[in-house]
Amino acid sequence: MSQEIKKGKKKQIKKEKTSQKEEKSEENVKENLNENVKIKYGPSVKFPYQRVWSRCFLIFAVLFIVWYNSRQGKEVYLAKQKEILLSRTQNVECSHDYKVETSKYPECVPEKCGRIVSDKLVSSTETDVLLKIAVNGLNLGGSDGGASILDLHSGALSKGQGFIDIYTLPEAKKIFNSADFAIYKVVKTKIQHAVAHNFGVPSNKIYLTKHTFFSRMTNMSAKTIHDEYWHPHVDKETYESFHYTTLLYLNDYGRDFEGGRFIFIDKDNVNTTVEPRKGRVSMFTSGSENLHAVEKIQSGTRYALTISFTCDPNAAISDPNHRARREK
Repeated sequence: MSQEIKKGKKKQIKKEKTSQKEEKSEENVKENLNENVKIKYGPSVKFPYQRVWSRCFLIFAVLFIVWYNSRQGKEVYLAKQKEILLSRTQNVECSHDYKVETSKYPECVPEKCGRIVSDKLVSSTETDVLLKIAVNGLNLGGSDGGASILDLHSGALSKGQGFIDIYTLPEAKKIFNSADFAIYKVVKTKIQHAVAHNFGVPSNKIYLTKHTFFSRMTNMSAKTIHDEYWHPHVDKETYESFHYTTLLYLNDYGRDFEGGRFIFIDKDNVNTTVEPRKGRVSMFTSGSENLHAVEKIQSGTRYALTISFTCDPNAAISDPNHRARREK
């Protein structure tokens, strides 16, 4: 047993010596490499607290990226095209100018200012009828630029770089009928009651007002100021009689056209976006609390119907009457 133990100890000693030799050889190799590096490139540079400085630099870089992105603006969605919304509301604080203006009509003051989107207010059949009116009517005219309008109340139709009265055209008698105008009135009434309900005002205290019109937008270059639809604006400043604005989209973003999204421009560089969807209704108070713009159309054609309401009974307009217009 003692001889076996001695043999075991000898083997262990040999292993230890071998491992020590290997370690020394590895150290020699590392030293030689380091010497070569030092000879070729000079001694390596070391800074005091090198880890601390590298971490500080990394944190600074992340903070810079966050700050830079925040300057570019943040986008939130009130309604995406693929969503089907019963109703979605975003409240905003009423602007001072809007409060002053509506205070002249106490029964017309909204409980809250804001925006509402609904995809269940207007039926697909009603939307199809209105789209047919828009397409057929606007095909009788059309702006030389990217934006054309058709106002059934006044008869104003974009033509070239100006406007004509669509009811003076013989073709108008063939494309409009009393049933179309009846559908138009039904949709207007639905939206009027929805505005009253959502903003907490009596429906008989808000009145249809000018300008209420169909619009067609394309990516054609603007020829006049009327074609430049993409500038940020406030409806109450553009149209004095407006107190409540509504939009009914007649075709689909991402399918019938690209671009043309509706964007509310809010404080703190935040944009709230509505993507058009066929049959979607967007309603909002018309004061400067709802500064907004429409993106430029990239391709395709965007159709919509703007229906506006006023608190001022003196600024009210009547529903369009197909028969009366034909007799004139």
